[in-house]
Amino acid sequence: MIKCIAIDDEPIALSIISRYCEQRGGVTLETYSSPRLGMQRVREWRPDVVLLDIEMNGTSGIELARQLPPSCCLIFTTAYAHYALEGFEVNAVDFLHKPYFYARFDRAMQKAEQWLKMHDLLAASESPARQLRLKSEYKNVSVSADAILYIESIDNYVKVHLADGTSVLSKISLRTVEEQLPQGEFIRIHRSFLVPRCRIAGFSRSEVTLTKDGRTLPVGRKYLEEVVSLLRENDG
Repeated sequence: MIKCIAIDDEPIALSIISRYCEQRGGVTLETYSSPRLGMQRVREWRPDVVLLDIEMNGTSGIELARQLPPSCCLIFTTAYAHYALEGFEVNAVDFLHKPYFYARFDRAMQKAEQWLKMHDLLAASESPARQLRLKSEYKNVSVSADAILYIESIDNYVKVHLADGTSVLSKISLRTVEEQLPQGEFIRIHRSFLVPRCRIAGFSRSEVTLTKDGRTLPVGRKYLEEVVSLLRENDG
């Protein structure tokens, strides 16, 4: 499974990338219209591939590219062909000139896979220990721990909310789900909510704010002391 982040200030462009990734399969995608939030998530999650627009409301994708971790494979997406040379100067593996079709996108992703294999990075892909296994609608489903935005308990069900806006509903207890997840990476903030530590942008004594969309979730009184202690430890 390739971990991918797309950063573009045009919602339509992000929608096209989402559709192409779904068509291709084997990709866990997160999309960001805010360059600042997108780069913050890149630093936290360390994706395999970053799809990056070049001109974004005064923000230069070329400058952002210079800040990417060395392990990230870069693909530029832009409507301005004259940026191609600068794109390759920052080691982009490909340059998608908008509008582009699926076949061209797939070719760029193939180049990214080759780059990752050449740098022995694809071999370090997710272990089974980072996969949450659930039964949903009579099917067995595997969910990447890194794709989870938060997990919600609803009666006898658990709803796993993913960063791409989708969700998975399963008849299982929150405690059972918690036992499957990587230790130390998730915080129980409420009897009904479990959140990845890396998804928390801010917190108070009554709620936490998520990085993806600024959504807030309540902190239960029973969990307050532990939540505050763990999150202050992160800040330190």
